[in-house]
Amino acid sequence: MMLTTMFAFILGLFTWTFMEYVIHRWLGHHPRFRPNFFSKEHIQHHSKGHYFATAKKKIVIAGIAVKVMMPISWLVVGFQLGTAWVLGVGLMYLGYEWLHWRLHAHQGIGAYGRYLRKHHFYHHFVEPRMNHGVTSPIWDMFFGTYRKPEVIPVPAKLAMPWLVDQTEGWLLPRFSHHYQLIGQVRT
Repeated sequence: MMLTTMFAFILGLFTWTFMEYVIHRWLGHHPRFRPNFFSKEHIQHHSKGHYFATAKKKIVIAGIAVKVMMPISWLVVGFQLGTAWVLGVGLMYLGYEWLHWRLHAHQGIGAYGRYLRKHHFYHHFVEPRMNHGVTSPIWDMFFGTYRKPEVIPVPAKLAMPWLVDQTEGWLLPRFSHHYQLIGQVRT
């Protein structure tokens, strides 16, 4: 039973990556489903760059999701497996929130972190209909919305603090082969 419980937990982690893709692609960007509770916050995130919904809003939505998912999962697979699955989904959601914030606020952590940052900023600054996954590109590849990020043009007014010299506003040389500033450089 322990192995099955671990599998349910891992399946929960993987389930969040799918939920993340679906929420981002269809609730955040598909005209048929907008406006909605998520798209309003998401539009601000795209237009302001450094904007993230408040922790209070995220906690409320996550609490509602757990209250809905938990009893349904218990009915389908029982208390232990259902709880393990929901815990996996919830833990991956927390990881997603941390990673998403980190991509915007800090330099990359390792090769995968730098890759995910470019993947995500391709979505932000090149083509918002592509690269919806934040924690993984797997569902973009599966649904045909993956584009390999090359040099990412970043509007100077939306440049992340880690990307530019904070005194002069120019692109830091160590990022010049992955990013390009466009528009008015802030001073």
